Amino acid sequence: MQDFTRNLITEWRRLELPFSSETFVVAVSGGADSIGLVLALNDLKKRGKLDHRFIIAHFNHKLRDGVSDEDEDFVRHLAVEQELELAVGHGKISKQGNLEQNARNARYEFLTQTAEHAGAFAIVTGHTVNDQAETFLLNLLRGAGPDGLGGMRPVRELKDAGTRGHGNTANEIPFSPLLPFSTATLVLIRPLLTWAKRRDTENYCHEVGVEYRYDTMNEDIAFKRVRIRKLLIPMLEDFNPKIVETLARTAALMREGVERPAERDEASQESEKVCKLRLRDLKSLPKSELYRLLRSWLERQRGSLRGIELKHIEAIERLIRSRKSGKTAELPNRQVVIKQNGILRFEDLKVEKTTPEN
Repeated sequence: MQDFTRNLITEWRRLELPFSSETFVVAVSGGADSIGLVLALNDLKKRGKLDHRFIIAHFNHKLRDGVSDEDEDFVRHLAVEQELELAVGHGKISKQGNLEQNARNARYEFLTQTAEHAGAFAIVTGHTVNDQAETFLLNLLRGAGPDGLGGMRPVRELKDAGTRGHGNTANEIPFSPLLPFSTATLVLIRPLLTWAKRRDTENYCHEVGVEYRYDTMNEDIAFKRVRIRKLLIPMLEDFNPKIVETLARTAALMREGVERPAERDEASQESEKVCKLRLRDLKSLPKSELYRLLRSWLERQRGSLRGIELKHIEAIERLIRSRKSGKTAELPNRQVVIKQNGILRFEDLKVEKTTPEN
């Protein structure tokens, strides 16, 4: 057994994941990370270490003309060679707005639907330590709070079915419509996130003699993540050769601080749960506690903190400190926070309001 496979089963145990009788949908793009992951999982299955049904899921974004179709053909052949089930999705991604985000939304929508139809326990992705470091820097540059700086979690539930079909990400999509009596929640698992670097997945593919595809969009510095990967991280490595590991470790420390908060004021905890916040409860809070509460409150109202930056939290703080009523703070996706009559209220302008029938 290769070290990569051994490390994967060790992490599987650490995450307390099931060892048998479940279905997992494994996201496979054709790159080294996802190919290495599915090969190692299948190897563990053949060795009797895992007794699961693994389904390869590939989404063809149609963003690179014939090359995208070549990636799909590559994954199809891999599925045949590895004797694994395959699900393939297609979609033309809108180039309006953030192309990366649009592609991610479509991909996770496909993965979630595939998992639901298969009655899967979880979706598994090949995110690595490098991805975690890049995510940390992306969130730092946009002014994210502790939640954003905590980066990605190795395991988390996918939730909030009500937003499905409105362009939201998979973290807002939860239960299988095929299992109406099941209370089990679909889970997203990233078993490489805390230990495997990009070079580890590439080396493992070479060791087992399986080639992988390379996405040329990973060279396009028009994308912010690519600029971080190709320009910023190499510069930071001049100061710290192990900057990738350091950033990923910092994200883990930030995440632990968020997931294990200190004792908080009881009134503040209750404030996060309601749709409206009373200004008099907020004005007395220290800035750090106020920002934490506002982020938590927005996450509950929106379903996630995606797109929320420091400037949005600061705009809400200005509302709170202002003596005038009737003001608003704009949020992404046509959402606003309104100050009126001594309260803050969240409102989603995209949601059509209906007039009650007489």
